Amino acid sequence: MAVQSLYRRYRPRRFSELRGQDHIVRALRNSVINQREGQAYLFSGPRGTGKTSTARILAKVLNCEAPVDGEPCCECASCLSVESGTSYDVIELDAASNNGVQDVRDLIDRAGLVSPGRHRVFILDEVHMLTAAAEAALLKTLEEPPPHVVFVLATTDPQKVSETIRSRTQHLQFHLLPMHDLEDHVRFVVRDAGLEVTDEAIEQVLVQGGGSARDTLSALELIVAAGGVAEATVNLDEFVEAIIDGDPARSLAAVAFAMQHGRDPRTLADELIRHLREAFLTQMAPELVQLPADRAEHVSEWARRMGNGTIVRSMETIGDTLIEMRHAPDARLLLEVSLMKLCSPSDAGDLTALIARIERLEKAVASGATAAPSAPPPPVDPATGRAKLGGAARPTSDVPRAAPQPTLVKAQSPVSAPEPAATAEPAARPATPPAETPQVSQAAASGGSPAELWPQVLTSLKPLVRALYSACSVTSPTPDTVVLSAPNAVHQAKCNEHAATVAAAFEKISGRKVALNVDVGEAPKDRSAAARPSRSKPTDEIPHDDIDPDELSDMPIVPVESVLDRVNRILPGSRVIDEGDTK
Repeated sequence: MAVQSLYRRYRPRRFSELRGQDHIVRALRNSVINQREGQAYLFSGPRGTGKTSTARILAKVLNCEAPVDGEPCCECASCLSVESGTSYDVIELDAASNNGVQDVRDLIDRAGLVSPGRHRVFILDEVHMLTAAAEAALLKTLEEPPPHVVFVLATTDPQKVSETIRSRTQHLQFHLLPMHDLEDHVRFVVRDAGLEVTDEAIEQVLVQGGGSARDTLSALELIVAAGGVAEATVNLDEFVEAIIDGDPARSLAAVAFAMQHGRDPRTLADELIRHLREAFLTQMAPELVQLPADRAEHVSEWARRMGNGTIVRSMETIGDTLIEMRHAPDARLLLEVSLMKLCSPSDAGDLTALIARIERLEKAVASGATAAPSAPPPPVDPATGRAKLGGAARPTSDVPRAAPQPTLVKAQSPVSAPEPAATAEPAARPATPPAETPQVSQAAASGGSPAELWPQVLTSLKPLVRALYSACSVTSPTPDTVVLSAPNAVHQAKCNEHAATVAAAFEKISGRKVALNVDVGEAPKDRSAAARPSRSKPTDEIPHDDIDPDELSDMPIVPVESVLDRVNRILPGSRVIDEGDTK
């Protein structure tokens, strides 16, 4: 003989035994005590929250021979017959399988019959599954039911119930159980049933139940059958850490581990979305989180590290992948590609890289950073003494990283004096100038005009400002005034936003304050001669920019290889299978 399930064995028998639904209990008990019970109720809420159990308790108390404070006695013949399912006063109908108009007409015919109890209660479960014709047949009876009839309609999706039906009922909404109430209920069941379950197993059961009492007890029953210890599950935090660290290999390894333990790609993707949703709720609405206290604190910590923008983008990406999996021959490949996009936004080939860069800048601003963190200097090519292009993106152990040194740029004068011969006494020249002494070029020291200093000023600017001012031509009516000519009014407005930065750069190089004006004029098609270094100069006199490793690694560059090519390179032997491919 089969053993009765835990959720049936511990089904609530009285209103006081309902957990997490105090608002429902208060409304129904008061209506029974004051003899103001309604003739039609609509119970809605997630599965396993006690809708059908509450309907049966209401049916018992309405026909109980000795109710006490709005509670059934659970000892009289009427209460026992309702619990055993043999009562003539309570009729249950599963609207999911009996949703036709004829089924509803038979129900209406039975509603007019006389019953031995005070009330005849009709419980319609999953009422949203009724057809339109069946709802129309039920509507008239709900509007004018016999005086001894009470309808209780239960549904998990009240939005699918027609407005005309809902307007004729008292709508009571059931909620998912709070985690502390659910934990108390599970520990009570464990004690009362004499089960041996570890604390880790109870925590796992609570997470799997997700606030549903029935789902939680079903998971507990499975744990007990397996020995009362927590089973080995896929750690979804591995995927989260891979996204935070930008480690595609780690995410692929986590997918492989999940597949080896029998997980379906679609189920895994759905669990990831729910896992990310819990993380998002810890930041936006902590009262809605359905996790144990310790687990909720852990999820909240990595949610802060990940950022709400990244969490939402991850849910959208995996959600779109879940939709594509419906007709995909290889669902695992789609999941792996989506995880690679999340771990390596720069390889996505769309706006993902730009969005990720903006999010990083927003985090830096929120943390109080005034500027982007300085990156380590790029490796120097020993053959040329210049910074190696792309060296920071491909670090090597044999090339030492040199400490950053200030760059002195020589002036570009029409007549260049011969260089003095190198002396054998390098100590006569200090390696590093004092910190309080500003770096002044030779042109500035000799009273060079602002136009002559413009190439050095342009080189010292940040890449964005430098690119903006490179399109301007420069003139200097006076030694203390610089006039820049922008190609149009829009460009002039953008330049004016950074005018203070450029003026400060002039002051730092020339050692004197310079007034900066930007007007609209005819800019040359090519860069101005003053802003472009002469190619006839020696190599060591050409002003150049140190390469910023952050720009090399973070700028949204269109990848040379496609995503599928990258997958084939990382997963040798994989191939894309079309629906028409029969091999």
